[in-house]
Amino acid sequence: MTTDPFNFSACTSVLAGSKATADGSTFIGRNEDAKTAWPKHFVVHPHTEFDQSPLFESPDNQFKMTLPKIRGKYSATPEWTPEFGVFEEDGFNEFGVAMSATESAYANSRVLSYDPLLLENGIGEEAIVTITLPYIHSAREGVSYLGALIEKYGSSETNGVLFSDKKDVWYMEIATGHHWVAQRIPDDSYAVVANQLAIQEINFTDSTNFMFSTGIQEFVADNRLNNQRDSFNFRNIFGTHDQSDAIYSTPRVWYGQLLLTPSSETQDPMSMDLPFIRQADNLIQLEDLEQILGSHYQGTQYDPIGSGSAQDKHKFRPVSLAKTQESHILQINPALPFEIGGIHWLSMGVTAQSVYVPFFAGITDTPENYKIGTDMYDDKSAYWLYKQLGILIDSHYLEFGPLLKDLQKEITSQFNANVKSIQSKSISKNNAELTDFLTKENLKIASDAEIKVKALIGKLITLSTDFSPLNFKTDQNL
Repeated sequence: MTTDPFNFSACTSVLAGSKATADGSTFIGRNEDAKTAWPKHFVVHPHTEFDQSPLFESPDNQFKMTLPKIRGKYSATPEWTPEFGVFEEDGFNEFGVAMSATESAYANSRVLSYDPLLLENGIGEEAIVTITLPYIHSAREGVSYLGALIEKYGSSETNGVLFSDKKDVWYMEIATGHHWVAQRIPDDSYAVVANQLAIQEINFTDSTNFMFSTGIQEFVADNRLNNQRDSFNFRNIFGTHDQSDAIYSTPRVWYGQLLLTPSSETQDPMSMDLPFIRQADNLIQLEDLEQILGSHYQGTQYDPIGSGSAQDKHKFRPVSLAKTQESHILQINPALPFEIGGIHWLSMGVTAQSVYVPFFAGITDTPENYKIGTDMYDDKSAYWLYKQLGILIDSHYLEFGPLLKDLQKEITSQFNANVKSIQSKSISKNNAELTDFLTKENLKIASDAEIKVKALIGKLITLSTDFSPLNFKTDQNL
């Protein structure tokens, strides 16, 4: 990022293949972290065919490109203001593809000296979803399409990008101005990524599972960037390996792997060698991914609201923190038509203090309160509704935490039942009936969540009246 004064570089991502999950779904998910009061909106862009090819011009830098005349329908979570860029971040398109961008990362100065980032006019996070998602028809095509754009226009940042469809899950890493790699997540595996280049060994003869920029092998060889004789470890060649990684990034990967693969408990949270690809000890449920994205080292001495020492409690950066704007998990169940098998689980505000609301891929509109909200509190905004809940929880976390957990459990159970019921009712509907039905049902689900959250907010405000420092308890004998 070149002009934005805020830090949009702190995210955590999860990816899971279809045979690693309990219901056979593919999953990609990410927390979008930036600023404690920086609202997101949730919108659906309709399928549009322009008379002339539209021009995309970035408000963040001088990057611009001509887009195709046909733009597929897609959903997205843009910023409340386009001043620093649109930052559409995540969503589905009409062709059955899910995308999330970006997982910000960092390349080392050695590789950047030979292929520097194009800060003034390269492609950055704010543009990536907008210039890619409406135009791709598979996860693999997403990698090749964006990769070609990076090679043509250059990148202004080091970024990770997530793609999925009903069969494949891909993780792509853009390291330098023009070089990138991507790896298909094996069907029986998962990955957790946290603000560092994660992909390890590249198999250049395995085109099924690896993709890469033109000339990357020659680039590394010509500039003598690889210190290993018989391997091409992308993370080691292009990534950073410093103390900030050990404190800021790797502990989140460690904890995510600990939750899904508890047999890995002997791993060091500060290790620079945590594996990118892992297999879970058990089949992964949606709730497992929600737990990772809402985690803050619960059950360890590193939990900032736990009982560890003051030094341990603030040693590592947690997954869920106050600067989370929204969290999303994009699920595609291949056993169902994409319109109902694709579900955008969206949590506004701080993940640990919010709830995931399901939105079907087949919807044509989103609730009005998801399309409004500025950087000042607004009681009509969905972002601010969930942010307010978190602020009230923050003030008395130990007392109010159990009430939040009860609400999260209740809403999760209700929404899982709602999704199953809606999917069952949708099977017999034609396309026109289906999109209208799904859009209306999603409005009801979002409204139900709003009602329940407002009820808890009211209860928390009432209970908070007894926590005033001006409170005084009179002895009954007086």
